[in-house]
Amino acid sequence: MTTRLAENLAHVREVLASESAAFGRMPKLIAVTKTVGVPEILQLPELGVTDIGENRVQAIREKLPEISGKFSIHMIGRLQTNKVKYIINDVCMIHSLDRMELALEIHRQSLKRERRMDVLIETNITGEAQKGGVCEEELLPFLKEAEKLEGIRICGLMTMMPKDAPRDYIFERFVHMRELLARCADAAEKGETLTELSMGMSQDYDLAARAGATMVRIGTALWK
Repeated sequence: MTTRLAENLAHVREVLASESAAFGRMPKLIAVTKTVGVPEILQLPELGVTDIGENRVQAIREKLPEISGKFSIHMIGRLQTNKVKYIINDVCMIHSLDRMELALEIHRQSLKRERRMDVLIETNITGEAQKGGVCEEELLPFLKEAEKLEGIRICGLMTMMPKDAPRDYIFERFVHMRELLARCADAAEKGETLTELSMGMSQDYDLAARAGATMVRIGTALWK
């Protein structure tokens, strides 16, 4: 175990505890491991971290033989429909559901394995054309259609912020995401499952915790 990792993790936890105090619970910390190897990842359980996030299907498959059974693996990157089958048995949640084609494929692959996959709807809350995610205007209709699929369980929403956006803008958007989650929970037939809000990365996780995130996805702040 490296002292630097332990120190970085302690600092992140301190910030999360302070910023989320008003909500009475800290967000779950998902350690983003896309830039680190298996030896570094295997240090995390000693520090109490067993949730990790990967952006690429190939990276999950390459690391899986050595990390299987030790971690809850979150798929946090854009997912191609033809690659769903390669991770459906191995991830605990897909954070990047952003289109009906993908929802249908996750549903199909889940039913083949007699399971139900937890998913988050990736939401484009900033209107960036180059960014994936369901736009706010289409969110409720998308939710209504996707929740009909027995092979998926919609647990909440996920979003990403522009790296260089002003912090007051980021915070306002995070607060709006919390409001959107509440609206979705009210509208959904299975509203009791819509409780998760995955938002905040190394550059803005403090703002996300302050706005009510239930999960934060942190890489650089841990491994720097």
